[in-house]
Amino acid sequence: MARRFFEGKPHARNIPDSNAMDFTHVVSKQPRVRGNTALRFVLLIGVVSFFADFTYEGSRSITGPYLAVLGASATAVGVVAGLGELLGYGLRLISGPLSERTGQFWPVTLLGYFVQMLAVPALALTRTWPAAASLIIAERVGKATRNPPRDVMLSHAARHMGYGWVFGLHEAMDQCGALLGPLLVAAVLARSNAYPRAFATLLIPALCALAVLLIARLIYPRPEDLEATALPDVRVGGLSSIFWTYLCAAALVAAGFADFSLIAFHFEKAGNVPKAWVPVFYAVAMAVSGAGSLVFGRLFDRFGVSVLVPLTVVSALATPLVFLGNFWVALLGVALWGLGMGVHESIIPAAVAVMVPARRRGSAYGIFTAGYGISWFIGSVAIGILYDVFLPALIVFSVVAEIAAVPVFLQVISRIASTGNAESNRPSKGSAQT
Repeated sequence: MARRFFEGKPHARNIPDSNAMDFTHVVSKQPRVRGNTALRFVLLIGVVSFFADFTYEGSRSITGPYLAVLGASATAVGVVAGLGELLGYGLRLISGPLSERTGQFWPVTLLGYFVQMLAVPALALTRTWPAAASLIIAERVGKATRNPPRDVMLSHAARHMGYGWVFGLHEAMDQCGALLGPLLVAAVLARSNAYPRAFATLLIPALCALAVLLIARLIYPRPEDLEATALPDVRVGGLSSIFWTYLCAAALVAAGFADFSLIAFHFEKAGNVPKAWVPVFYAVAMAVSGAGSLVFGRLFDRFGVSVLVPLTVVSALATPLVFLGNFWVALLGVALWGLGMGVHESIIPAAVAVMVPARRRGSAYGIFTAGYGISWFIGSVAIGILYDVFLPALIVFSVVAEIAAVPVFLQVISRIASTGNAESNRPSKGSAQT
């Protein structure tokens, strides 16, 4: 195994198993002001994500119980959650390459955020579970539209700051909103016991997210200028086999990862967690996710993909704890579930950025997250059906799928160590301290 993920060979020109371009000859020592500008851009996008996650994670903390109250079955909840993730990731096959080919990262990002932010408060107007399900899915479609171009814009800033640190910092700000959103929803439910009022309250952070997003667009019309200068032309060539192997590992993790909608549905049915506490549990998960993103982002910049091995094993323990435990055991399980979510949202996409050339990131993120989402859909449907049929089978499926990803991650680590594949995409010397 490599001592460090970014400690490849001195030159990446003779990589035998990769179509990635050699960037080592074009990485320049940029002025410190550019690094500071990159940091400001990351923080501004982080504020957008803070309000966005405040909105949709507040909503997602109660969509499972809300669907149950409206008459949906566990299978229906699993299908809705899975279909939402399928579209939420699968449609990135369109938004990622589209933004890459046109270079219009901002318009695609803006469209996605507007769809997502408006779908959430609209849930306050629904009275049947199919109507609510359509808006839950629309929210995922909005996320699918905006995520690949947004991640590409962040990756330009990451060239100076470190990929793990940028995606970890962004995820931490993201999860601060994801912590406060469910807490606000819990407070509204404790006061009124009305789901529609809780959804309506989320209109305020939704509008804040859109306002800050428009400000970011005005201040940073070309985030690609934050990247190192004179990137080579990469119009030809495919993605490396290391990328595809890594996708297979991530897909296994996604298949075994239970959606919180079903977890919250279980709490509603089992009665082991009071209704007002469900969003609090979700807030705990988001707090763990945000804190973990900062720590593990730094560890990723130092050790690379190898950090995914212990994190995958630990997060696999979440499923038996949340579905079999009492109040306190379920709370521990939810915390581990949040740790796994932090890995999904920060370290996994950070690794993609260093596996592909800069100008292929739009397509790479689109393809990667589409495959990830298809696997999540298949897993969510299976987990929902198994919940209705035989709960122990659900737990076995979830744990086995996630643990099966470990040897594939080890294969990726071994191949990176032998090829030095990520050397060409490492941050500029000293930039991680900017």
